[in-house]
Amino acid sequence: MMNRRKLREHVFKLVYMSAFNSGAEMDEQSTLYFDGLEEPVAEEERETCMERFRKVTEMIPEIDEQLNRTAKGWKTNRFASCDLAVLRLAVFEMLYDETIPRGVAINEAVELAKQYGGDESPSFVNGILGEIAREE
Repeated sequence: MMNRRKLREHVFKLVYMSAFNSGAEMDEQSTLYFDGLEEPVAEEERETCMERFRKVTEMIPEIDEQLNRTAKGWKTNRFASCDLAVLRLAVFEMLYDETIPRGVAINEAVELAKQYGGDESPSFVNGILGEIAREE
């Protein structure tokens, strides 16, 4: 069974991919993504990832509105694509998923930013999410 961290990583990658593919293309792209993994993902786990991905993407307008309010002087269209995907997932977890503690969502987002983002990504992601946590 896939652990939460691995699930989050897959969902992050799908959210990232969705920035470059239309909604209609994402079904095929997600199949290609999962089929191309070195470590196979069981069908049930794929569905769990896709369900989570759909929940996140449904909330993107609200999430981006929150990000635009929080990132003073920055708008989401100026964020690095990786940072934006990390932030979208983390804000979803913080504001719309009561099963994940805010601190966990922030820590996991910073870890994703360290692994996939640029040198400044972890501090940028931490700063934005910290501000959102304080506002809430």
